[in-house]
Amino acid sequence: MELLTTSWVLPIAGPPIRNGRVAVHEGRVAWVGHAGDTRTPDGPLRDLGPGILLPGLVNAHCHLELSHLVGRLPFGAGFVPWVETVVGSRGCDSEEEVRSATRSAIEFLEERGTVAVGDVSNALGHLDLLAVSSLSAVVFLELLAWDPAKAASTLRWAEERRAAAAPMLRPDLEVRVAAHAPHSCSPPLLRGLAERGGPAAIHLAESPEEAAFLRDGSGCWPAFLESRGLGHVVFSPPGASPVRYADGLGVLHPRLVAAHGVQVDAEDREVLARRGVHMVLCPRSNRNLAVGTADVPALLAAGVRLALGTDSLASVETLDVLEDAVLLHHTFPSVPPAAVVRMATLGGAEALGLGDLGAIAAGLRAALAFGPAGAPPGDPHEFLLSGEARLERVELR
Repeated sequence: MELLTTSWVLPIAGPPIRNGRVAVHEGRVAWVGHAGDTRTPDGPLRDLGPGILLPGLVNAHCHLELSHLVGRLPFGAGFVPWVETVVGSRGCDSEEEVRSATRSAIEFLEERGTVAVGDVSNALGHLDLLAVSSLSAVVFLELLAWDPAKAASTLRWAEERRAAAAPMLRPDLEVRVAAHAPHSCSPPLLRGLAERGGPAAIHLAESPEEAAFLRDGSGCWPAFLESRGLGHVVFSPPGASPVRYADGLGVLHPRLVAAHGVQVDAEDREVLARRGVHMVLCPRSNRNLAVGTADVPALLAAGVRLALGTDSLASVETLDVLEDAVLLHHTFPSVPPAAVVRMATLGGAEALGLGDLGAIAAGLRAALAFGPAGAPPGDPHEFLLSGEARLERVELR
């Protein structure tokens, strides 16, 4: 038994505990309380110093395999120009360069107090790197096929690739089949995924270009599809928002991890809440790509389940999801800070279906992060979201 103590413990599922203590036994939380509690278990006391002990962060949406593109893509030019640059840049680096960057990204996540990740991948080429890391991970095998004629073969390929990856998996490392987005996956492909209980994840309502294309076929997206040799595909715009279009295809369900949720209205929010969708917000990526800002207060008021993600190093400077929490807090100061911290921890764990992470409670895994402070903070949530806090992983003895 090891007893950890510090200025504040944030259980997330309960109120903050001043002068809190957490008892850990064989990698799991055995007890949570405060320094004066007579029920404190026996064991060596380890004082972490002034600061905040909280569950490790959960980055619920990122693309580790794009980490080699860090610092190489211009921000602010718009969504479609950015997509064009990403497509043109992939394949320009060697496999070892890509793997080296991915390895460094995983190490960064671990160092900054992240314990779990929802990783979107087109190739599953780095499962072995995740397997030897400390991270729990749900890897979303992302499908893209705008040509309806390729829907069946794409679904078969996904199942074959998933089966081939099985030997590398462990209980907290799994692969789920996902869709890229409503404007890059054909209706037959999306229906096929829905018939199989999915997709497990999707980019949804991220950009004005996506919304315009589905509304009336306008915007820059048709020209991009034509440039990719897909101009022959006949598509009748449904005249609906991305959320309502996806719902009409049976894509929305309680296990869905949808990313972004920027281009949504009140009716969309009601649909997302009713379907139980987990919406992963990516504030820094949305800012950098100039696609808009998700209306977080309205999403919360509608009852949409929220988590946080960074997206990739092709659209953000770091994979530290705490930085996204800080930006969200600064953008929407009326949102309770505790709700923001929950999005970065328990909200992400719930989205990924990781029931033993995201909170500090007896029986859960002791996958913890610590934010050191020069002096005991007056408000632990405000300190975490101040921009001054930097989390580190707690190594258990």
